[in-house]
Amino acid sequence: MAIAYADKGLVTVFGGSGFLGRHVVRALLKRGWRVRAAVRRPDLAGHLQPLGMVGWVQPVQANLRYRWSVDRAVDGADAVVNLVAVLAPSGRQTFDTVHTFGARAVAEAARGVGLDTITHVSAIGADPDSDSDYARTKAEGEAAVRETLPQSVVMRPSIIFGPEDNFFNRFAGMARMSPALPLIGGGKTRFQPVFVGDVAAAIADSVEGRARPATTYELGGPEVVTFRECMELMLREIDRKRLLVPLPWSVASMIGSIAQHLPGKLLTPDQVRQLRHDNIVSEAAIAENRTIQAFGVKPTSLAAILPTYLSRFRARGEYENRPA
Repeated sequence: MAIAYADKGLVTVFGGSGFLGRHVVRALLKRGWRVRAAVRRPDLAGHLQPLGMVGWVQPVQANLRYRWSVDRAVDGADAVVNLVAVLAPSGRQTFDTVHTFGARAVAEAARGVGLDTITHVSAIGADPDSDSDYARTKAEGEAAVRETLPQSVVMRPSIIFGPEDNFFNRFAGMARMSPALPLIGGGKTRFQPVFVGDVAAAIADSVEGRARPATTYELGGPEVVTFRECMELMLREIDRKRLLVPLPWSVASMIGSIAQHLPGKLLTPDQVRQLRHDNIVSEAAIAENRTIQAFGVKPTSLAAILPTYLSRFRARGEYENRPA
């Protein structure tokens, strides 16, 4: 991997060891930035070290619930990126503490070291009036950032896919063991899956000042697909045939109320509420050039990436011979 040798400065990336985080860290290193990865468990962030030159990646302990750790993580930083989010609450890591309180803490800490902007990653569907706690607190986090640093850039991606994703990998794993897969609400919810590398490139551009200040970008891929179509794509790629069973909203909510207490939290009532709404780039964002194309990124298709990491779920693994 070619890495620029010019030292552009130090970026603190909150959530730098996660699925999106590792790709953001890689993108920034390739452009010549040093990275401080602010994570809850630095001992589990060793996979970041090989991404850059010796000394260019520094994992540090930070927890958004503890302001002193946030302040320490941004001390001396030239830019700040906040990627931290939870898909389901766990213990003290609630939607409110992470998405709202945590986002404000990051923005206030950045302001404290003299920065006038951060790059904050939210989600398509963020809405202060949503019946989903995830979507509501995501919107409250955006508002907290903008109240503190009005020039900040907000990124709202649709479902992000890539080698370590929690969507296609999860359902492909289920397909290895289960004869059927659920289609919540009939599988009609629309998504616009966006490749993690494309999202990371847009975030790196924002750090380098290529985003319009005080702007919310909606990041989607080149295809709009339904939940059912996502499952069909995944099953074709792993060469397995499974029943796709429509689940009415009421049944899905009932299952979620039980599954949320099981290890892994495969489904929660809040996730069912989220699935009632499409997760695609808005017409307003397209008209106002607030999409991933604004960064000169040509979105990567599902077909180009899914084969690179779903092959392990085939019956005979990635070396299985498949028809041309």
